[in-house]
Amino acid sequence: MIKDELARLITDGYNALGELGFAESSTGYRLYHWADRNSLNQARIYRSPKDAREIAKYDSSGAYRPLKGVPNLPRGWVLELPNINDLKTALDFFYPGAVATWLAFREGKAQPVCLRQTLNRQTGMYRVTGKLTDDQAQSLVKEACRSDSRCLRTILWGIEADHPPDFLPASKSDPTVDQTGQSRTTLPFLCLEACNLLVAAARTTVKKSSR
Repeated sequence: MIKDELARLITDGYNALGELGFAESSTGYRLYHWADRNSLNQARIYRSPKDAREIAKYDSSGAYRPLKGVPNLPRGWVLELPNINDLKTALDFFYPGAVATWLAFREGKAQPVCLRQTLNRQTGMYRVTGKLTDDQAQSLVKEACRSDSRCLRTILWGIEADHPPDFLPASKSDPTVDQTGQSRTTLPFLCLEACNLLVAAARTTVKKSSR
């Protein structure tokens, strides 16, 4: 089961996912923003995995976070959780399906979907995204998916089928790299297919170029 594999990974030294840090504690598990790791005694304590859903909903300014991979989680909190099942549930509220996606990919049960395939299956107002050129696509992804401000996911899909994302910095497509730049032993936070926000941005790019 996923929770059993998560427990094993923590024992093996994995202690991070995205902006999160986690560790075993005397009462179970502790989950927090990595930047608060040296000041957890000053953080507000939560004890339910459901609290993660509310913490992840807004950034520090109170703005809604439509994309969970954006590196703008608020700070100043810590979840004290009694068991591995609650830790897994909390991680899924912060980063939906991240652990399951990595395990499925590692076992060969999930594969990347190239951007061209994603765009070509769009209908209605998004059908026009099929006209996005490769050059436009590369420029868009480089800006819209950059780890320092846009998204912490590791991109494994390319523009065309069976072609790696070699237009990106090598670190952006390497699952062993901590996308926060902190060099932590982090669980891979994979992106196997372009998200809806990127598809919407592709539509905007095509519409602007056709004016």
